[in-house]
Amino acid sequence: MKDDFLNELREEMNTLFFKSEIEKRKEGGNDFFKHMMLLKVFKIAIIIVFTFYSCSPDTKDVPPAEEAARPALNIPDFNADSAFSFVKKQVDFGPRIPNSKAHDDCAKYLVKQFESYGLTVHQQKGVVKGYDGKSLNFNNISAQYQPENPRRVMISAHWDSRPWADHDDQDTSKPIDAANDGASGIGVMLELARIISKQKLTIGVDFVCFDMEDYGKPWVENSYCLGSQYWSKNFPLKVKPSYGVNLDMVGDPNALFTYEGVSAENGKLVLDKIWKAAHTLGYGSYFSYDQTSPIIDDHLYVNQYAKFPCIDIIDRSSPAFSATWHTHDDNIKNISPKTLKAVGQSLLFVFMYE
Repeated sequence: MKDDFLNELREEMNTLFFKSEIEKRKEGGNDFFKHMMLLKVFKIAIIIVFTFYSCSPDTKDVPPAEEAARPALNIPDFNADSAFSFVKKQVDFGPRIPNSKAHDDCAKYLVKQFESYGLTVHQQKGVVKGYDGKSLNFNNISAQYQPENPRRVMISAHWDSRPWADHDDQDTSKPIDAANDGASGIGVMLELARIISKQKLTIGVDFVCFDMEDYGKPWVENSYCLGSQYWSKNFPLKVKPSYGVNLDMVGDPNALFTYEGVSAENGKLVLDKIWKAAHTLGYGSYFSYDQTSPIIDDHLYVNQYAKFPCIDIIDRSSPAFSATWHTHDDNIKNISPKTLKAVGQSLLFVFMYE
């Protein structure tokens, strides 16, 4: 492990020196030769140190980065209990299925919360046809931090509930609480918005709550993600973000987030950035570098129609998704504040130093 690290470090140093020499070469004259000689001397000294270090015997194994003590970083603490309370508040309304009172009440709550943080809120309301021909009222809610800042990122999640428990073995026609598959992502977003609203970031942040994600059937093409499809085709904001991060099912105690296929294809650099932050902060057990198959989720349509890179942080701990996916076990009892913390703190780290 040490040799690999040293080799990688040598390569990085060589690249650094090469770039430095090219920049100095542009300056020309005697200064170039002075800089070149200094760089060569320094480079030789560094290589000697590396060689001496690599030849020295190991006294003990070096622990993995995620097991080492967390670095002291000047970033706010993501409050897991606060995020959990935001998840519970949504669940307490009841299943947020379209055309229901719980759906309307939750929308009002989300708008009120974002406005209480001083964010600029935009509601994109409309009616779409479901796969079954029903007219469904939807509301895509966007809340902007520093709306005039041209440098922007987006974080999104869906806030509706699955109208059926089609992966359960009982009461399959009844709607689910959707504590994980829906409310968990919104809960993380609300806590991030609360914290970020008190900070001075160099970027603007768009918090987007997609509606109508879960009113679909697997055998009907494009029947899922109706809200994000509409939002992406009818982009409602002034400036497109440089990238987006979609959150889905981020509250399971045994969550495992992977390099999902659509994300890896369209936003690998964003994945790399977030996963590296997670491992640095000690949350590597939640964030796997394994690549998994592409899925249909809100990020797919953002990439396809809004045309900016958007990745999906989504639980792939079971063959499909989380163990409670589309069952009545997707309730508040199966939400882990620790998982919410792992996701929220990693994103906060990235956004604070973007």
